[in-house]
Amino acid sequence: MLSRAAPFLLSAGDRVLPLATHLPFFVQRLALQRSLNQVFAHAMQDGLFDVLESRWMRLQVSDLNLSWCLSKDPHSNRLLIKDNAPAEVTISGNWREFLLLASRQEDPDTLFFRRRLQIDGDTELGLAVKNMIDSLDSDDLPSWLWKTIETLGKEAMPAAS
Repeated sequence: MLSRAAPFLLSAGDRVLPLATHLPFFVQRLALQRSLNQVFAHAMQDGLFDVLESRWMRLQVSDLNLSWCLSKDPHSNRLLIKDNAPAEVTISGNWREFLLLASRQEDPDTLFFRRRLQIDGDTELGLAVKNMIDSLDSDDLPSWLWKTIETLGKEAMPAAS
């Protein structure tokens, strides 16, 4: 059922996701911080996000004109989101490239080598973040979420190539 709806969902994403720029930042932050901390709770406990402890990275979704700064708070062991922070590295790309990365439909090195995703700033930190993303275990995600991401990524693959 989901695989039949995937083309529609991707097309809807192209039309609906740009509207997120109109959401006040505090709404974006609230949704992202809660979601990311819940979804990555196990990875946080395992220290996978320690590379971001007291360091800031900017995640920029170029085609949506959205960006967020992320860091790991050493005191609460939680991810923090800000609209502006002294980011040491920026990882940027279009939303479908991030979908391909998250769904593991495209190798992260390929996305960066072909400049479909870009790292600007502290390259060492950027590569550490890329490796961290690559080492995230899909088994730690709720099965419905992984199935959705994987199905949408498979559908996005031909269009992004």
